[in-house]
This record gives sequence, structure tokens and C-alpha cells, in this order.
Amino acid sequence: GGTTSTIPTYIWLPILGVTGGITYGYVAFLEPAPFTHRTRWIATTPEQEAQMGDREYHRMLQQFQGDILPSDHTACRTVRRVGERLRMASQNFAESNPTARLSTAPHTFTVVRSEQANAFVLPNNHVFVLTGLFRYVKNEDELAAVLGHEMAHNLARHAGEKISGNLVLGMLGRLLYFLDGSGVLSLFFSQFGALFHELPNSREAECEADHIGIHLAAEACYDPRAAKRVFASMKEEATSEKGTSQRRPPEFLSTHPSHDHRLSNFDDWMPAALDIFYSDGGTKCERVRRDMRAARIVAVQER
Repeated sequence: GGTTSTIPTYIWLPILGVTGGITYGYVAFLEPAPFTHRTRWIATTPEQEAQMGDREYHRMLQQFQGDILPSDHTACRTVRRVGERLRMASQNFAESNPTARLSTAPHTFTVVRSEQANAFVLPNNHVFVLTGLFRYVKNEDELAAVLGHEMAHNLARHAGEKISGNLVLGMLGRLLYFLDGSGVLSLFFSQFGALFHELPNSREAECEADHIGIHLAAEACYDPRAAKRVFASMKEEATSEKGTSQRRPPEFLSTHPSHDHRLSNFDDWMPAALDIFYSDGGTKCERVRRDMRAARIVAVQER
């Protein structure tokens, strides 16, 4: 009879073990995202994310030193007031959505003097608002749309998801570099990974934050329709230069959904958000909004 060549046991056993371990590790860390129930992979724990968020928070305070507005500034008081109502809405959301996670740490709201129109959130409830954002945000409903979006990222643990995804891509990239010392495979994989994993996942996370965000705003008695006004305003500026969209990359190369896609999503989600806003025949939010107006008047008079 003939002889057959086989892969030596000392080669295939370790490969089998590593493959099995990776498969188990991947499956063990799969979990559904809140609201959309999208399956994603998160290897970090909420405690690790909180530690990373605290470290980055202190780094940001150093970076923005000198540009942070004092806590009694009108913009800071407004951001805190809206943020506090959204925090309570976030607690309600976390209680009714088992896959959502809300840290018990107190929220921090930091307003930074900057021409840049931006807001972002760090794990463990650290929210930053850059004053350029107020070019678009004209009232508290619109501010709630932006802050709700940012706070939704924390509820959905999007930071942990991003860190975990980058960890896997980095490990696979190093493996490919080991297999192909020229680095060509590794370079190709990094570009491929960004286009087909990182960017779509980022867009999915942004869509989830938009969806959860208008839910939080409505729950906090802010008009969810303001979200569409804010992003329509951003779209108008993004397309104003010579009537083109040159400052906006195509959606498949962008970490955020296109403005048109975003506005279309809001149309789809708005009926459910308005049901929350007008629940109890609208009496609850009518009372809350009346109280909010009274509180603002008192705050101005006390100044």
C-alpha cells in the first residue's frame, strides 16, 4: 500500500487548541445590544471601562485646562439641568432594558470653550460639551437630543465594544505579520478591517445612540422632534459650501451615518418617541415642562 502524508501531531494539536480557545472566547463574550438586540462582542467588563473612562476624563481635564467654563456659567448650569433629567431617564431605561448598563458613579458635565461643534461621552458618566455646539443647539429640547445621544453610548457600552473590536483586529494583524514578514498581508488586513468591521460597527453604534437618545429625551419630557432639527441644521452647514457635500465622505467611508440616513431614521422612530412624550394624554410632560420653565425663571432671577 502507499503512504499518506499527514500534518504532525505537534503542529495540528496546538492549532486545534488555539482555534477552539478563540472560538469559545468569542462566543462567551457575545451579548445583545439594548433596544436593537444586535449581537456584538465585548471582552471588557463595565469595571474596566469605568477605569479607562476615569483615566481619560482626567487627561481631558488637563488637555482643556484654561478653556473649561466655571460651574456657575449659564451654559454649564443649562447643560447640568438638562443632563440631570436625562440621567433620571437613563436610570429608567436601564431598569427596563436588562442589557443596558448604567454606572452608579455620579455624572460629570464639563463645558469647554471651543469653536468646535462637538459633544462626547466617556465611560463612567463623563460628558463633555464644546461651546461650538451652541451654533446648532438653540433650546433645551435640542440640547437634550445631543446629550441624550451621548449618554446613550454609555448605556449601550459602545466604548467597550469598540475597544474589544480593536483588540481582536490588532491580534489578527499581528498574527498575519508573523505569517508574512513582509507586512503586506497585515497592511491589507488593517485597511480591510477598518472598511468592513470598524466603520460599519461605528455606524451601527451611532444609529443605536440616535435611537436610544430620542427615547431618553422623550422620557425626560424634552420634545424628541428637536433631534431632527439639530441634525438637519448640521446637514445644512455641511452642504452649504458651494452647494456641495465635499466636506462629507460617502457613508461607507464614514464612522457616522450620512445626514440623510440619519434624518430618515428619525422619521421611522419618531412615532414611538412621541407616544412616550405624550403619554398620559401629555399631562405628565406638560406639568414637567411648566415646572422646568418656572425653574429657569427662578434661576435667572437669582443671578
